[in-house]
Amino acid sequence: MRIAIATSGRFHVLDLARELHNLGHDVVFYSYVPTRRVKKFGLPAQCRRNLLFYLFPLIVLHRLAPHRMRPVLNRWIVNAIDSLVAKKLEPCDAFIGMSGLFVRACKIAKTRYGAMVLLERGSTHILRQKEILNTLPGAAQVSHFDVSRELAGYNLADLIVIPSIHVENSFLDYNCSKTKLFRNPYGVNLDMFAPTPIPTIPRPTAIFVGNWNYRKGCDLWAKVLDRMPELHLIHVGGRGDAPFPNSSRFTHVDPVRQWDLREYYAKAHVSVLASREEGLSLVLVQALSCGLPLVCSESTGGRDLLELVRDDSLIHIFPVDDLDALCVALHKAVSFAMTRVGTRTLPEGVRAQLTWRAYGERYSQRLAELTKDR
Repeated sequence: MRIAIATSGRFHVLDLARELHNLGHDVVFYSYVPTRRVKKFGLPAQCRRNLLFYLFPLIVLHRLAPHRMRPVLNRWIVNAIDSLVAKKLEPCDAFIGMSGLFVRACKIAKTRYGAMVLLERGSTHILRQKEILNTLPGAAQVSHFDVSRELAGYNLADLIVIPSIHVENSFLDYNCSKTKLFRNPYGVNLDMFAPTPIPTIPRPTAIFVGNWNYRKGCDLWAKVLDRMPELHLIHVGGRGDAPFPNSSRFTHVDPVRQWDLREYYAKAHVSVLASREEGLSLVLVQALSCGLPLVCSESTGGRDLLELVRDDSLIHIFPVDDLDALCVALHKAVSFAMTRVGTRTLPEGVRAQLTWRAYGERYSQRLAELTKDR
């Protein structure tokens, strides 16, 4: 099958492109991800169509511009990459693109080539996302531009690919047909995120990887550290719209390369994510593969991972914004983690289901079903 895949910088789509190529599909990958980074994901040169040359001035301008100008420049970049992919799109049987990013390219794929259109949506339905973020003072909001493009994409798509149960439910709540949804939990590179030894540090340590913002529930952590004086928290990621806790037991580390994350997971006993709105966070799959127990809200994709692992000592789920339940879950996870010895690992059968290969195989099977139905 000839498959066109288009994105900006969402790296899980790079993993998808590689796996579909390895499964025998004729894949063409459009993005402005630098070539040296694409090579690290193992995608052959013949599959790549790099758009960085055309978009470089806009990207540099976006990074150098004052914060107030960035929303406008972001809209320019979105429109530019959509138009570029639409112009350069080669014949394909299926077009896979990021929701909100591609509208014109979806139309061209359908009208010019008769291709199936699959949209990757990593978060909840855009209207649910907007509803949640509207309730959070200080949080970055969803723009009308984003809403209109997302909804246009949903209407064009033959299939909307989502990573988790709660994302699926958000689409059903907005009257999307279940037959138009394909739930496929993300994978992980098991060589990059291999089992880690139990930390030798005596103090209980949790790790949160991701941008520090209200959307990810980061404003709760000052209260958690007050309630749990024995707990230390490591944050690896960017500084977002939420304030850092004023605590000597909080350590911030600026974003690191994906292949360096394992050394930080190895320093912690548990991985935590208190998101109010998320799809299925890749950092949860990474931490789980490194052997860490997870403490995560209902809006993170943790329930999907629990379906795979079937071990509630490894995955503790709490209701969104429930501080008491979060602290209880942390106590349980830390108590379990502090009694472990040796190397933290998962049963081999569970690890096999977490691979990008398994993710790609599920995707390939669904594509075959769609083709048969046409």
